[in-house]
Amino acid sequence: MSGMLDIKGGRACILAPSILSADTLAIGESIRSLGSEGDWIHVDVADGHFVPNLTFGPMMVSALRRGFPDAFIDVHLMVTPAEDFIGMFMPTGPDIITVQVEAARHVHRTLQAIRDAGIIPGVSINPGTPVCMLEPVLHMVGLVLVMTVNPGFGGQKFIPEVLSKIKRLVRERAVQSLDFLIECDGGVNSETAGVLVNAGCDVLVAGSAVYDSDDPARAAREIRRNAELEWRV
Repeated sequence: MSGMLDIKGGRACILAPSILSADTLAIGESIRSLGSEGDWIHVDVADGHFVPNLTFGPMMVSALRRGFPDAFIDVHLMVTPAEDFIGMFMPTGPDIITVQVEAARHVHRTLQAIRDAGIIPGVSINPGTPVCMLEPVLHMVGLVLVMTVNPGFGGQKFIPEVLSKIKRLVRERAVQSLDFLIECDGGVNSETAGVLVNAGCDVLVAGSAVYDSDDPARAAREIRRNAELEWRV
């Protein structure tokens, strides 16, 4: 997956607002309200089984691709078993499909299938899952998503213990000469953005901190500004 780090373009971070917190009846309008402040569209897919919530399906991703043909669409599958769902989402036009390592019975095969479809494969770990669970497949992925809250619902408080995982992934990436992006999701706001980027996070997923604001574009700018202030080159 060469060139993934180049996507950052020398910026402190990529901002990927999650539509989980957008106005359900006006998701397109919510995305447009950000103007150029959102880099990616992050889509959280939950099945009510792996996590205690139901969210979006493949029709939503297809609609996003039609409505935003040039957007970078980042799909996070919080479903089990993951391999039973990827076939539904691969034809819908996502740029990345990320699966939970805890939810894939055969994670290597699942990531290979995503890559064979011409989509960037990603893998995610929950706060209680050690980084060593990812080591056998790090060479296969373009993105590692570190959940910084327990997945399923927006608006949760950031879990600071995950920072050590981000730092370890940065070390592993350097030692193995890999170039996957490190994404963080959960409790991301203007206060935590700088801490996460300083630890090595490349992609910030922010939901309620952006879309629950009276001015989502301004909220997104504030998150990016604080991330840039703390960024160590």
